[in-house]
Amino acid sequence: MSARLPAPCPPRWWLLLSLLLLGAAPGPRRGAAFYLPGLAPVNFCEEEKKTDECKAEIELFVNRLDSVESVLPYEYTAFDFCQASEGKRPSENLGQVLFGERIEPSPYKFTFKKEETCKLVCTKTYHTEKAEDKQKLEFLKKSMLLNYQHHWIVDNMPVTWCYEVEDSQRFCNPGFPIGCYITDKGHAKDACVINSEFHERDTFYIFNHVDIKIYYHVVETGSMGARLVAAKLEPKSFKHTHIDKPDCSGPPMDISNKASGEIKVAYTYSINFEEEKNIRWASRWDYILESMPHTHIQWFSIMNSLVIVLFLSGMVAMIMLRTLHKDIARYNQMDSTEDAQEEFGWKLVHGDIFRPPRKGMLLSVFLGSGTQILIMTFVTLFFACLGFLSPANRGALMTCAVVLWVLLGTPAGYVAARFYKSFGGEKWKTNVLLTSFLCPGIVFADFFIMNLILWGEGSSAAIPFGTLVAILALWFCISVPLTFIGAYFGFKKNAIEHPVRTNQIPRQIPEQSFYTKPLPGIIMGGILPFGCIFIQLFFILNSIWSHQMYYMFGFLFLVFIILVITCSEATILLCYFHLCAEDYHWQWRSFLTSGFTAVYFLIYAIHYFFSKLQITGTASTILYFGYTMIMVLIFFLFTGTIGFFACFWFVTKIYSVVKVD
Repeated sequence: MSARLPAPCPPRWWLLLSLLLLGAAPGPRRGAAFYLPGLAPVNFCEEEKKTDECKAEIELFVNRLDSVESVLPYEYTAFDFCQASEGKRPSENLGQVLFGERIEPSPYKFTFKKEETCKLVCTKTYHTEKAEDKQKLEFLKKSMLLNYQHHWIVDNMPVTWCYEVEDSQRFCNPGFPIGCYITDKGHAKDACVINSEFHERDTFYIFNHVDIKIYYHVVETGSMGARLVAAKLEPKSFKHTHIDKPDCSGPPMDISNKASGEIKVAYTYSINFEEEKNIRWASRWDYILESMPHTHIQWFSIMNSLVIVLFLSGMVAMIMLRTLHKDIARYNQMDSTEDAQEEFGWKLVHGDIFRPPRKGMLLSVFLGSGTQILIMTFVTLFFACLGFLSPANRGALMTCAVVLWVLLGTPAGYVAARFYKSFGGEKWKTNVLLTSFLCPGIVFADFFIMNLILWGEGSSAAIPFGTLVAILALWFCISVPLTFIGAYFGFKKNAIEHPVRTNQIPRQIPEQSFYTKPLPGIIMGGILPFGCIFIQLFFILNSIWSHQMYYMFGFLFLVFIILVITCSEATILLCYFHLCAEDYHWQWRSFLTSGFTAVYFLIYAIHYFFSKLQITGTASTILYFGYTMIMVLIFFLFTGTIGFFACFWFVTKIYSVVKVD
């Protein structure tokens, strides 16, 4: 798979920058193109010309159905639609299973360049007196009421429904609704606004016909045939006059809430093919991504973040180069005992600065898990920027993240053991067991409870029992042993050598002003890092809960780097102010200062739920907040670890260059 990037008549440097920032995404408009690793094009030709290298049959696959008003996706087979009589179900990777994707063969069969008009697929009959039929019909109505969407796939591309939105912009949705509803007050909900014939009150209109258009590009060189470059459809509703020989005319297919007796729904389709000379296979995702939110908002986010980073960098540079330089020079010139007695500021606490913190066991465990998440995030985003994890490679992002997390047990065990030993801890067995099971166990317990709710609701997002066993096997058989190996090497090494000795008797901390107390500092510390990410966070939440494609991994990688720098600099700044106030309890405070960004993440997620989403139902609400809590915990460990390491480096650095008698 390849991508072209947004740059009309661009200079070379702009192409290179865009290539980095849009990363794996098949990018909008014309520019440079590169092939996505692991995906090869398929050639198609007419029935009479087909060979081993050129197929005539075009398979249409159906994916799970989802809704922005419900967190519960359902398999295609859960609905009473036309089913495929035969066909091989594509194998799904771990990421697809975890995201609830269920790709299945469909009853819609096409032959390249063979056009069909109003072809009957199947007819569904419902008798309202029969309990089973009534249940199927009620489920269909409820799905239309919640605006559930079909997701069809042709040649690994989403079949899109393109329509105009505000300002005459064209939006291409990689899905289309089952149907829509006119309320008892005559208000048209969702897709019912597209047709003025949808006007009957308290009535459902089902989209039982689709006009499909497949665009292809003839291959000029190499093997003969053509490649599919786009698949678009338009959903329609027809109450077919002659169901056995439909002609796709007449009024729309309505199902009144008061309807009784026999109801027949005939599903039909029309298909035609059109040659598209201007779009090549390399950039066939362009038209979908072009219609999504443009990159100028992303640039605003990046510029906003960079301003914050420059501000913090200036502050840290001023402290490091001016204030600290003067402090160190003055401290090192004090030769007499009288001068030493007049010490003030951060040098006063040199005998307590590396005193082991309270709950050192828990802090070391958090640092181990945080290191695991930090490396996993970095490597995953790096692979995404290289093009391996684009939307075309379904489920690859989640699969990559899970596999990396499992394999990174060794650095988690090593970091936890190393710091626990430096804190003076001796219960190494407890430490390694907590590192292996505490944070992953909390995440798995939350995930399992959410899965029980999904099982109870019959959702396709429920993880099958076999996959659950496989995840546990990865955890217990690979991650845990690797954590033990890392912990073994961590405890085997000598404790971290500190530049100054720790006094036996702890120094009394003077009365602190409001601004140098721990809580205000922690609350202030999370604001700036959150300010760097909140715009990017909006797009990520949209991709998760509003089912929009996320493809700008280059921007995300850049924001990740900015977040690391901002967390580090904000924590160092606050750490310096607290040390100057003679408060030497920096370990937990540095972790919580950066980690408090996760609290702002949680507040934003709550605001997003109430202001942006239309989710209804108790189960969907519980699922939203259950999965959000997993994300918040991971983000807390990730940012907290960054803050601790930055502060640890800062404290070690400043106390190693000052003379202490």
